[in-house]
Amino acid sequence: MSKKDKLSVVVSVFNGEKVLDGCLESASFASEIIVINNTSTDETLKIAKKHTDKIFTKSNNLMLNINKNFGFSKATGEWIFCLDADERISPELAEELKFQVKNVQEDVNGFWIPRKNIIFGKWIEYAGWYPDYQLRLFRKGKGKFPEEHVHEAIKINGKVEYLRNAIVHNNYESITQFLSKLTYIYGPNEAEQLIKNGYVFNWRDSIRFPVKEFLSRYFAREGYKDGFHGLMLSVLMGFYHFIVFSYIWEKQKFKQINDKAMLVETEKEIIKSSKDIFYWFSREKTKLTKNPLLRIIRRIKIKART
Repeated sequence: MSKKDKLSVVVSVFNGEKVLDGCLESASFASEIIVINNTSTDETLKIAKKHTDKIFTKSNNLMLNINKNFGFSKATGEWIFCLDADERISPELAEELKFQVKNVQEDVNGFWIPRKNIIFGKWIEYAGWYPDYQLRLFRKGKGKFPEEHVHEAIKINGKVEYLRNAIVHNNYESITQFLSKLTYIYGPNEAEQLIKNGYVFNWRDSIRFPVKEFLSRYFAREGYKDGFHGLMLSVLMGFYHFIVFSYIWEKQKFKQINDKAMLVETEKEIIKSSKDIFYWFSREKTKLTKNPLLRIIRRIKIKART
């Protein structure tokens, strides 16, 4: 096999004994598997040795992408696939990857890949969780993480295309896991990035942030189509943004705000949020109405209330 056809799968993992075996098994078709063991204290290292001898140990870093970039530097293939320990390469995606690394056009340096998120035991198809494109496949030397944000994408130098088949992501399995990542990783990092990007503190955002996120997830991205899972995830993502704002407030040293109009201004924000919620309920119910006349009547009512 020539270097041109060689695919390196890179996995960076910390205490992943529950998920790593399935992850690495799904990548067994690759030319090489590289594991970055972030000083795990469980059976991660033992499991990794079952699948590869290319294992490197690094100190665990809350900026997760630093160690991933290190893993990329150890790859010897022309193409690199970045895989998380709680993800799987589906059989269909494996076949597509094998085809692409052999037949890709010379001017293409990376690929966006759809991802199926399994959350609380269900594939979430709406609320912004699918297709959830991830930039994971790229030519060696043509891509890396900027190392600025835990949710950042790999930056590619050159043309990027899309693949059809999906990564399977065994995402949140419990409420505790969701809250733990929010509290210790995502929340503080998100707050730091907003401040770094020039966010100006406004106490009203403690209401606006969560409501806007809930509306976006549950209505605009049709989270209600995922049933109760969709409702709960939309609420939890709203709470996520409330916590992000709380961390921003903390970084403002819990700035005291003695606004004499606090009660009145809070009421205004709640009323506005209520109107927004009513608008979205009416809008989505209108979309689901089959009777053309009822759709027209509902549109008129929506306009009258907005």
